[in-house]
Amino acid sequence: MKIVHLITDLDIGGAEIMLLNLVREQAKKNIKIHVICLSENGVIGDRLSGMGIPVTSIGMRSGQLNLTRLIKLRQIIRIIDPDILQTWMYHANFVGTLAGFGHHYPIIWSLHHTLGKTEKFKATTSVIIKINSILSKYIPQTIVCCSKATYFSHLEKGYEESKMVVIPNGIDIQEFHSDQIARASFRDELKLGSATQLIGMIGRFHPLKDHQTFIKAAAIINSSKPNIHFILAGKGIELENQELYKWIEAAGLEKVFHLLGLRDDIPRILTSLDLASLISHGEGFPVSICEAMACEVPCVVTDVGDLREIVGQTGICVEPEKPYALAEGWEKLLILSDEEFSNLKYQARLRIATEYNISKIAEKYMGVYDNFRKEIL
Repeated sequence: MKIVHLITDLDIGGAEIMLLNLVREQAKKNIKIHVICLSENGVIGDRLSGMGIPVTSIGMRSGQLNLTRLIKLRQIIRIIDPDILQTWMYHANFVGTLAGFGHHYPIIWSLHHTLGKTEKFKATTSVIIKINSILSKYIPQTIVCCSKATYFSHLEKGYEESKMVVIPNGIDIQEFHSDQIARASFRDELKLGSATQLIGMIGRFHPLKDHQTFIKAAAIINSSKPNIHFILAGKGIELENQELYKWIEAAGLEKVFHLLGLRDDIPRILTSLDLASLISHGEGFPVSICEAMACEVPCVVTDVGDLREIVGQTGICVEPEKPYALAEGWEKLLILSDEEFSNLKYQARLRIATEYNISKIAEKYMGVYDNFRKEIL
């Protein structure tokens, strides 16, 4: 079987990481894979290349449909002659449909957003979402949604119900696990002792991620537990970000906040935490919480997307934009007995290993591909 994965970009993001995880599993099954990126190569593209996966960048500018680049893409796909073309995210779904139109192979779309009231898109993206809702009735053979929330929000926008299936994101539980050596090493880096409690959040600086509420909650819990430190990591999370730093400074928390920026040692960071959070206004299926849970880190999250289902009974869900509720959630977990907290950590990893292990998720994708096996053979 030959599969071409076409994705909008290959910078770090939930869909891009899921693609990386899925391709790694597919490569183990001797599936021939070629990844094509509409824009320029990024961190995830470098990792794929390092695995020996062919990666081609088309060089389209964001939000612009270039006819010359489209023809080039069409020629590349024709030369590869895949059995399946799987496209990832709105622009790739649209451009892949144009590039693949008229060829024999099935096209599978992947959706990785939830179309809620809080999600803001560029004008061009909003237009493509509407066009794709029409195309969904005719072009893709299957539309894979990364979460139930993604499924229902696109159903409301007119996407073809009969073609949509839900396959959640998955993570590599061999990569993400509890590691006491890494935990000690990271804390040494920050010059923090083993007794210091750490609460962290991994995510780019974006209004949707609501870092301001995280900081407000940190100020609330700091008033009674001043020794807790807070970890933030992701694109734009750095001292040079004046808006973010002013929020921390206004809360008087400069000494207990650590802004790490974009890092390539996320497993090491996560295993050092006592609690992790994701407090977005809207999400589909965020992999960062699965990664934290696989590292045996209990989580306090907002009740958006599929986060409640992901966390289950191993953590706490709160309403978005409620700093007092977030701080209360942290406190409830931190005051658990050692035995209760250890059991919660164990249950968190067990839930990910059982429900969201990438090897099991990859099998679900194979189930989708098997629908076309007769055509392939």
